[in-house]
Amino acid sequence: MESIKERKTINTSNKLGFSKSQTTVLVEPMNALLANYVVHYHKLRNYHWNVVGPDFFDLHNEFEVLYNEAKSNIDDIAEQIRVFGRTPLSTMADFLATSEIRETGTDLKYDEMVGEVLKDMRTLIDLMYHVLDNAIEIGDSGTEDMMKKFIKGLEKHHWMLNSFSIQA
Repeated sequence: MESIKERKTINTSNKLGFSKSQTTVLVEPMNALLANYVVHYHKLRNYHWNVVGPDFFDLHNEFEVLYNEAKSNIDDIAEQIRVFGRTPLSTMADFLATSEIRETGTDLKYDEMVGEVLKDMRTLIDLMYHVLDNAIEIGDSGTEDMMKKFIKGLEKHHWMLNSFSIQA
């Protein structure tokens, strides 16, 4: 593997100095993360609008916190893909075709919604670690820092929502 100093001397049209293959190693998993995050975001909106039950107020508010954070992270991921001169996935058809996370209906019970969100978070964290590993491998500290921030936040949300959902 080439050093960061060697990477910066590669003759490439990418002003950041990453080769086409290095850029692909970053962008493909970022697009997969983006697609999954968009589907997750829409599930959170669905759950925010349609949650009912004894924990309505708590979950209604928590789903809003989560979808607002997801919205911001989605934008950051898409813009990071643009930093590398590539085009992020942008259509619902592409998101749904690429995403491991699947849509659900509007008729889930509140505890089923929480279970879905927790499952989605595990998928997102796995994808984030994949992007992180690739960023570290090629010496991309910008993407590395972004993924570490996302992972830290999502792991905390996962812990808190999981703790909320445990029945005594």
